[in-house]
Amino acid sequence: MTQQPLRGVTSLRFNQDQSCFCCAMETGVRIYNVEPLMEKGHLDHEQVGSMGLVEMLYRSNLLALVGGGSSPKFSEISAVLIWDDAREGKDSKDKLVLEFTFTKAVLAVRMRHDKIVIVLRNRIYVYSFPDNPRKLFEFDTRDNPKGICDLCPSLEKQLLVFPGHKCGSLQLVDLASTKPGTSSAPFTINAHQSDVACVSLNQPGTVVASASQKGTLIRLFDTQSKEKLVELRRGTDPATLYCINFSHDSSFLCASSDKGTVHIFALKDTRLNRRSALARVGKVGPMIGQYVDSQWSLASFTVPAESACICAFGRNTSKNVNSVIAICVDGTFHKYVFTPDGNCNREAFDVYLDICDDDDF
Repeated sequence: MTQQPLRGVTSLRFNQDQSCFCCAMETGVRIYNVEPLMEKGHLDHEQVGSMGLVEMLYRSNLLALVGGGSSPKFSEISAVLIWDDAREGKDSKDKLVLEFTFTKAVLAVRMRHDKIVIVLRNRIYVYSFPDNPRKLFEFDTRDNPKGICDLCPSLEKQLLVFPGHKCGSLQLVDLASTKPGTSSAPFTINAHQSDVACVSLNQPGTVVASASQKGTLIRLFDTQSKEKLVELRRGTDPATLYCINFSHDSSFLCASSDKGTVHIFALKDTRLNRRSALARVGKVGPMIGQYVDSQWSLASFTVPAESACICAFGRNTSKNVNSVIAICVDGTFHKYVFTPDGNCNREAFDVYLDICDDDDF
Protein backbone atom coordinates (compact mmCIF):
# COMPACT_ATOMS: atom_id res chain seq x y z
CA MET A 1 0.00 0.00 0.00
CA THR A 2 1.38 3.40 -1.03
CA GLN A 3 0.21 6.91 -0.29
CA GLN A 4 1.47 10.47 -0.26
CA PRO A 5 4.13 10.61 2.47
CA LEU A 6 3.02 11.44 5.99
CA ARG A 7 6.02 11.64 8.29
CA GLY A 8 8.04 10.46 5.30
CA VAL A 9 6.35 7.03 4.95
CA THR A 10 5.87 6.13 1.27
CA SER A 11 4.54 2.56 1.65
CA LEU A 12 3.83 -0.17 4.20
CA ARG A 13 3.79 -3.96 3.83
CA PHE A 14 3.39 -6.91 6.17
CA ASN A 15 5.62 -9.92 5.59
CA GLN A 16 4.07 -13.23 4.46
CA ASP A 17 2.94 -14.39 7.94
CA GLN A 18 2.15 -10.87 9.25
CA SER A 19 4.67 -11.19 12.08
CA CYS A 20 6.66 -8.18 10.80
CA PHE A 21 6.04 -5.10 8.69
CA CYS A 22 8.36 -3.00 6.58
CA CYS A 23 8.22 0.69 6.03
CA ALA A 24 9.56 2.41 2.90
CA MET A 25 10.47 6.00 3.69
CA GLU A 26 12.01 9.18 2.37
CA THR A 27 14.79 8.41 4.86
CA GLY A 28 15.34 4.74 3.91
CA VAL A 29 13.82 1.50 5.27
CA ARG A 30 12.60 0.44 8.69
CA ILE A 31 11.63 -3.10 9.73
CA TYR A 32 9.42 -3.81 12.73
CA ASN A 33 8.32 -6.83 14.69
CA VAL A 34 4.54 -6.72 15.27
CA GLU A 35 4.10 -8.49 18.62
CA PRO A 36 5.73 -7.16 20.66
CA LEU A 37 6.14 -3.96 18.65
CA MET A 38 9.84 -3.24 18.23
CA GLU A 39 12.19 -2.10 15.52
CA LYS A 40 14.16 -5.02 14.10
CA GLY A 41 16.46 -2.86 12.03
CA HIS A 42 16.80 -0.13 9.47
CA LEU A 43 18.65 0.96 6.35
CA ASP A 44 19.37 4.66 6.49
CA HIS A 45 19.29 7.25 3.72
CA GLU A 46 23.05 7.11 3.30
CA GLN A 47 22.82 3.37 2.55
CA VAL A 48 19.80 3.20 0.26
CA GLY A 49 18.44 6.72 -0.36
CA SER A 50 14.70 7.33 -0.39
CA MET A 51 12.51 4.28 -0.95
CA GLY A 52 9.25 3.71 -2.81
CA LEU A 53 8.58 0.06 -2.01
CA VAL A 54 9.99 -2.61 0.31
CA GLU A 55 9.04 -6.29 0.45
CA MET A 56 10.30 -8.79 3.04
CA LEU A 57 10.79 -12.53 2.65
CA TYR A 58 9.36 -13.85 5.94
CA ARG A 59 11.97 -12.95 8.62
CA SER A 60 15.00 -13.67 6.42
CA ASN A 61 17.96 -11.48 5.52
CA LEU A 62 16.53 -10.75 2.03
CA LEU A 63 14.66 -7.56 1.14
CA ALA A 64 13.33 -6.41 -2.24
CA LEU A 65 13.82 -2.65 -2.65
CA VAL A 66 12.37 -0.25 -5.21
CA GLY A 67 13.67 3.31 -5.20
CA GLY A 68 11.23 6.19 -4.98
CA GLY A 69 10.52 9.38 -3.13
CA SER A 70 12.54 12.53 -3.63
CA SER A 71 16.13 11.23 -3.51
CA PRO A 72 16.59 7.59 -4.59
CA LYS A 73 20.22 6.47 -4.42
CA PHE A 74 20.66 3.47 -6.69
CA SER A 75 18.23 3.55 -9.54
CA GLU A 76 14.95 4.76 -10.84
CA ILE A 77 11.57 3.27 -9.98
CA SER A 78 11.95 0.75 -12.82
CA ALA A 79 14.31 -1.63 -10.97
CA VAL A 80 13.97 -4.11 -8.11
CA LEU A 81 17.12 -4.51 -5.99
CA ILE A 82 17.63 -7.49 -3.68
CA TRP A 83 19.43 -6.57 -0.47
CA ASP A 84 21.11 -9.41 1.43
CA ASP A 85 21.95 -8.27 4.91
CA ALA A 86 23.97 -11.42 5.62
CA ARG A 87 26.53 -10.34 3.02
CA GLU A 88 29.79 -9.01 4.41
CA GLY A 89 30.98 -5.64 3.21
CA LYS A 90 31.27 -2.06 4.36
CA ASP A 91 29.85 -0.47 1.23
CA SER A 92 26.10 -0.78 0.81
CA LYS A 93 26.61 -1.93 -2.78
CA ASP A 94 28.23 -5.10 -1.43
CA LYS A 95 24.87 -6.12 0.00
CA LEU A 96 22.97 -5.63 -3.26
CA VAL A 97 23.09 -9.13 -4.69
CA LEU A 98 20.53 -9.02 -7.51
CA GLU A 99 18.89 -6.47 -9.76
CA PHE A 100 15.82 -6.83 -11.98
CA THR A 101 15.57 -3.92 -14.43
CA PHE A 102 12.58 -2.92 -16.55
CA THR A 103 11.64 -0.16 -18.98
CA LYS A 104 8.59 0.89 -16.94
CA ALA A 105 7.90 1.62 -13.28
CA VAL A 106 7.66 -1.25 -10.80
CA LEU A 107 4.38 -0.93 -8.89
CA ALA A 108 4.53 -3.97 -6.59
CA VAL A 109 6.75 -6.88 -5.57
CA ARG A 110 5.65 -10.18 -4.00
CA MET A 111 7.96 -12.94 -2.77
CA ARG A 112 7.67 -16.54 -1.63
CA HIS A 113 10.44 -18.97 -0.71
CA ASP A 114 11.06 -20.00 -4.34
CA LYS A 115 9.74 -17.16 -6.53
CA ILE A 116 9.60 -13.40 -6.91
CA VAL A 117 6.73 -11.61 -8.68
CA ILE A 118 7.23 -8.12 -10.10
CA VAL A 119 4.19 -6.08 -11.15
CA LEU A 120 4.24 -3.34 -13.81
CA ARG A 121 1.24 -1.38 -15.03
CA ASN A 122 0.31 -3.80 -17.83
CA ARG A 123 2.51 -6.82 -17.18
CA ILE A 124 3.54 -9.22 -14.43
CA TYR A 125 6.86 -11.09 -14.39
CA VAL A 126 7.59 -14.22 -12.34
CA TYR A 127 11.19 -15.34 -11.66
CA SER A 128 12.72 -18.27 -9.85
CA PHE A 129 14.29 -16.99 -6.64
CA PRO A 130 16.68 -16.50 -4.92
CA ASP A 131 19.25 -18.89 -6.47
CA ASN A 132 20.12 -18.27 -10.13
CA PRO A 133 16.96 -16.30 -10.96
CA ARG A 134 15.44 -16.94 -14.35
CA LYS A 135 12.24 -15.66 -15.87
CA LEU A 136 9.50 -18.30 -15.60
CA PHE A 137 6.38 -16.42 -16.67
CA GLU A 138 5.19 -13.18 -18.18
CA PHE A 139 1.51 -12.22 -18.00
CA ASP A 140 -0.16 -9.33 -19.81
CA THR A 141 -2.77 -7.67 -17.62
CA ARG A 142 -5.52 -5.12 -17.75
CA ASP A 143 -4.34 -1.58 -16.95
CA ASN A 144 -3.23 -2.01 -13.31
CA PRO A 145 -2.00 1.40 -12.06
CA LYS A 146 -1.98 0.30 -8.39
CA GLY A 147 -0.02 -2.91 -9.07
CA ILE A 148 -2.80 -5.06 -7.57
CA CYS A 149 -1.68 -8.65 -7.07
CA ASP A 150 -1.32 -11.34 -4.40
CA LEU A 151 0.85 -14.43 -4.14
CA CYS A 152 0.07 -17.42 -1.93
CA PRO A 153 3.00 -18.19 0.41
CA SER A 154 1.89 -21.80 1.04
CA LEU A 155 4.27 -24.65 0.20
CA GLU A 156 1.31 -26.65 -1.14
CA LYS A 157 -0.19 -24.00 -3.41
CA GLN A 158 1.67 -21.60 -5.71
CA LEU A 159 -1.29 -19.39 -6.57
CA LEU A 160 -0.99 -15.94 -8.12
CA VAL A 161 -4.00 -13.61 -8.46
CA PHE A 162 -4.28 -10.30 -10.34
CA PRO A 163 -6.96 -8.29 -12.22
CA GLY A 164 -8.16 -10.10 -15.36
CA HIS A 165 -8.59 -8.50 -18.79
CA LYS A 166 -12.34 -8.07 -18.31
CA CYS A 167 -13.36 -5.20 -16.04
CA GLY A 168 -13.99 -6.48 -12.49
CA SER A 169 -12.54 -9.94 -13.10
CA LEU A 170 -9.78 -11.79 -11.27
CA GLN A 171 -7.22 -13.99 -12.99
CA LEU A 172 -5.84 -16.93 -11.04
CA VAL A 173 -2.68 -18.75 -12.12
CA ASP A 174 -1.31 -21.89 -10.48
CA LEU A 175 2.43 -21.40 -10.96
CA ALA A 176 3.11 -25.04 -10.11
CA SER A 177 1.00 -26.51 -12.92
CA THR A 178 1.60 -23.83 -15.56
CA LYS A 179 4.55 -24.63 -17.81
CA PRO A 180 7.15 -21.85 -18.02
CA GLY A 181 7.05 -19.96 -21.30
CA THR A 182 3.44 -20.92 -22.02
CA SER A 183 0.30 -18.91 -21.50
CA SER A 184 -2.03 -21.24 -19.63
CA ALA A 185 -5.77 -21.18 -20.18
CA PRO A 186 -6.98 -18.22 -18.10
CA PHE A 187 -8.71 -19.20 -14.89
CA THR A 188 -11.01 -16.22 -14.45
CA ILE A 189 -13.54 -15.21 -11.80
CA ASN A 190 -16.05 -12.47 -12.66
CA ALA A 191 -15.98 -10.82 -9.25
CA HIS A 192 -17.25 -7.25 -9.72
CA GLN A 193 -18.87 -4.88 -12.19
CA SER A 194 -16.26 -2.13 -11.74
CA ASP A 195 -12.47 -2.41 -11.66
CA VAL A 196 -10.82 -4.48 -8.94
CA ALA A 197 -9.21 -2.27 -6.28
CA CYS A 198 -7.99 -4.76 -3.67
CA VAL A 199 -7.31 -8.50 -3.60
CA SER A 200 -6.09 -11.00 -0.99
CA LEU A 201 -5.54 -14.78 -0.75
CA ASN A 202 -5.84 -16.69 2.51
CA GLN A 203 -2.73 -18.51 3.79
CA PRO A 204 -3.49 -21.91 2.16
CA GLY A 205 -4.60 -20.26 -1.12
CA THR A 206 -8.07 -21.84 -1.02
CA VAL A 207 -10.05 -18.56 -0.86
CA VAL A 208 -9.62 -15.22 -2.62
CA ALA A 209 -11.23 -11.98 -1.36
CA SER A 210 -11.63 -8.89 -3.51
CA ALA A 211 -13.22 -5.45 -3.58
CA SER A 212 -13.93 -3.13 -6.49
CA GLN A 213 -13.22 0.59 -6.83
CA LYS A 214 -16.69 1.23 -5.43
CA GLY A 215 -15.49 -0.39 -2.20
CA THR A 216 -18.88 -1.20 -0.70
CA LEU A 217 -18.69 -5.00 -1.00
CA ILE A 218 -16.02 -7.64 -0.40
CA ARG A 219 -16.63 -10.89 -2.23
CA LEU A 220 -15.01 -14.22 -1.40
CA PHE A 221 -14.53 -17.04 -3.90
CA ASP A 222 -13.31 -20.63 -3.75
CA THR A 223 -10.08 -20.67 -5.81
CA GLN A 224 -10.73 -24.24 -6.98
CA SER A 225 -14.40 -24.16 -7.98
CA LYS A 226 -14.63 -20.37 -8.67
CA GLU A 227 -17.89 -20.33 -6.69
CA LYS A 228 -18.82 -17.27 -4.65
CA LEU A 229 -18.70 -18.23 -0.98
CA VAL A 230 -19.96 -15.10 0.72
CA GLU A 231 -20.57 -11.39 0.16
CA LEU A 232 -19.58 -8.98 2.91
CA ARG A 233 -20.75 -5.37 3.08
CA ARG A 234 -18.26 -2.76 4.26
CA GLY A 235 -20.82 0.03 3.96
CA THR A 236 -23.18 1.83 1.59
CA ASP A 237 -20.97 4.83 0.72
CA PRO A 238 -18.20 4.30 -1.85
CA ALA A 239 -14.71 3.98 -0.33
CA THR A 240 -11.17 3.14 -1.36
CA LEU A 241 -10.05 -0.11 0.24
CA TYR A 242 -6.40 -0.16 1.28
CA CYS A 243 -6.03 -3.66 2.63
CA ILE A 244 -7.85 -6.98 3.07
CA ASN A 245 -6.38 -9.77 5.22
CA PHE A 246 -7.48 -13.17 6.50
CA SER A 247 -6.82 -14.50 9.99
CA HIS A 248 -4.26 -17.32 10.06
CA ASP A 249 -6.96 -20.00 10.25
CA SER A 250 -9.31 -18.13 7.84
CA SER A 251 -11.99 -17.77 10.56
CA PHE A 252 -12.08 -13.97 10.19
CA LEU A 253 -11.31 -11.25 7.66
CA CYS A 254 -10.35 -7.60 8.22
CA ALA A 255 -10.41 -4.67 5.81
CA SER A 256 -9.31 -1.02 5.97
CA SER A 257 -10.45 1.91 3.84
CA ASP A 258 -10.15 5.67 3.44
CA LYS A 259 -13.18 6.08 5.70
CA GLY A 260 -10.81 5.52 8.64
CA THR A 261 -12.62 2.36 9.75
CA VAL A 262 -11.21 -1.16 10.04
CA HIS A 263 -13.99 -3.75 9.67
CA ILE A 264 -13.84 -7.31 11.03
CA PHE A 265 -16.00 -10.07 9.52
CA ALA A 266 -16.59 -13.67 10.58
CA LEU A 267 -15.98 -16.30 7.88
CA LYS A 268 -16.08 -19.62 9.73
CA ASP A 269 -19.36 -18.83 11.49
CA THR A 270 -21.04 -16.17 9.34
CA ARG A 271 -24.00 -16.05 11.77
CA LEU A 272 -21.78 -13.80 13.90
CA ASN A 273 -21.92 -11.07 11.23
CA ARG A 274 -24.58 -8.42 11.56
CA ARG A 275 -27.57 -8.38 9.19
CA SER A 276 -29.68 -5.45 8.11
CA ALA A 277 -32.65 -4.79 10.38
CA LEU A 278 -34.79 -4.96 7.22
CA ALA A 279 -33.92 -8.65 6.87
CA ARG A 280 -36.30 -9.33 9.76
CA VAL A 281 -39.20 -7.46 8.11
CA GLY A 282 -39.86 -9.99 5.38
CA LYS A 283 -40.48 -9.03 1.76
CA VAL A 284 -38.75 -5.86 0.58
CA GLY A 285 -38.47 -4.08 -2.75
CA PRO A 286 -35.70 -4.88 -5.25
CA MET A 287 -33.83 -1.64 -4.52
CA ILE A 288 -33.09 -2.49 -0.91
CA GLY A 289 -33.06 -6.25 -1.34
CA GLN A 290 -29.33 -6.21 -2.03
CA TYR A 291 -28.64 -4.53 1.34
CA VAL A 292 -30.83 -7.01 3.19
CA ASP A 293 -28.98 -10.01 1.78
CA SER A 294 -25.53 -8.70 2.68
CA GLN A 295 -23.59 -9.46 5.82
CA TRP A 296 -22.19 -6.51 7.75
CA SER A 297 -19.08 -6.57 9.94
CA LEU A 298 -19.36 -8.11 13.40
CA ALA A 299 -16.97 -5.46 14.80
CA SER A 300 -15.09 -2.36 13.70
CA PHE A 301 -12.78 0.34 15.02
CA THR A 302 -11.52 3.68 13.77
CA VAL A 303 -8.08 5.00 12.92
CA PRO A 304 -7.18 8.51 11.65
CA ALA A 305 -9.32 8.88 8.50
CA GLU A 306 -6.76 10.94 6.59
CA SER A 307 -4.10 8.28 7.06
CA ALA A 308 -3.96 5.12 4.93
CA CYS A 309 -3.36 1.91 6.86
CA ILE A 310 -2.74 -1.80 6.50
CA CYS A 311 -4.41 -4.31 8.82
CA ALA A 312 -3.85 -7.91 9.88
CA PHE A 313 -4.72 -10.31 12.68
CA GLY A 314 -2.54 -10.64 15.76
CA ARG A 315 -1.68 -13.83 17.57
CA ASN A 316 -4.62 -15.33 19.48
CA THR A 317 -4.31 -14.86 23.21
CA SER A 318 -7.27 -17.14 24.02
CA LYS A 319 -10.00 -19.07 22.26
CA ASN A 320 -12.60 -16.32 22.45
CA VAL A 321 -10.37 -13.27 22.14
CA ASN A 322 -8.83 -12.28 18.82
CA SER A 323 -6.91 -9.17 17.85
CA VAL A 324 -6.44 -6.96 14.80
CA ILE A 325 -3.42 -4.74 14.19
CA ALA A 326 -3.61 -1.56 12.10
CA ILE A 327 -0.42 0.18 10.93
CA CYS A 328 -0.92 3.71 9.56
CA VAL A 329 1.29 5.83 7.33
CA ASP A 330 1.11 8.64 9.91
CA GLY A 331 3.39 6.47 12.09
CA THR A 332 0.73 5.10 14.43
CA PHE A 333 0.20 1.49 15.56
CA HIS A 334 -3.21 0.32 16.78
CA LYS A 335 -4.13 -3.02 18.35
CA TYR A 336 -7.76 -3.91 19.07
CA VAL A 337 -9.11 -7.08 20.64
CA PHE A 338 -12.54 -8.38 19.70
CA THR A 339 -14.81 -11.19 20.84
CA PRO A 340 -17.22 -13.25 18.70
CA ASP A 341 -20.17 -11.26 20.05
CA GLY A 342 -18.78 -8.08 18.47
CA ASN A 343 -17.16 -6.38 21.48
CA CYS A 344 -14.08 -4.49 20.28
CA ASN A 345 -11.67 -2.58 22.51
CA ARG A 346 -8.31 -0.91 22.05
CA GLU A 347 -5.51 -2.82 23.73
CA ALA A 348 -2.47 -0.91 22.50
CA PHE A 349 -1.53 2.34 20.78
CA ASP A 350 1.98 3.41 19.84
CA VAL A 351 3.90 5.62 17.45
CA TYR A 352 6.16 3.13 15.70
CA LEU A 353 8.26 5.82 14.02
CA ASP A 354 9.34 7.00 17.48
CA ILE A 355 10.62 3.53 18.41
CA CYS A 356 14.31 3.38 17.61
CA ASP A 357 16.91 0.63 17.50
CA ASP A 358 20.57 1.46 17.63
CA ASP A 359 21.61 -1.35 15.32
CA ASP A 360 21.46 -1.31 11.56
CA PHE A 361 19.38 -4.02 9.93
